[in-house]
Amino acid sequence: MAEKLTGAARNAALAELDGWAELPDRDAIAKSFRFADFNAAFAFMTRVALMAEKMDHHPEWLNVYSRVDIVLSTHDAGGLTARDVKLAKFIDAAAKG
Repeated sequence: MAEKLTGAARNAALAELDGWAELPDRDAIAKSFRFADFNAAFAFMTRVALMAEKMDHHPEWLNVYSRVDIVLSTHDAGGLTARDVKLAKFIDAAAKG
């Protein structure tokens, strides 16, 4: 089982991410992505879904037309872990195409 990130390790991991914000009401990070249209948003979600399945680590997300909102947290660890940071980095790369 993955361990929650705390202290200096958590701060260092979050510093590596661009635009991800900690949620005030739970131990998770979130980011909103915008695309040209629904097809671009769906293609992005497909790339993320394939990696998430490979990692066996699935995001919470909401898609409305060209916007995709994503929340990452490791539920069985009760909060943010290195797995979330790794997936966030992949998501950022996938968003850039």
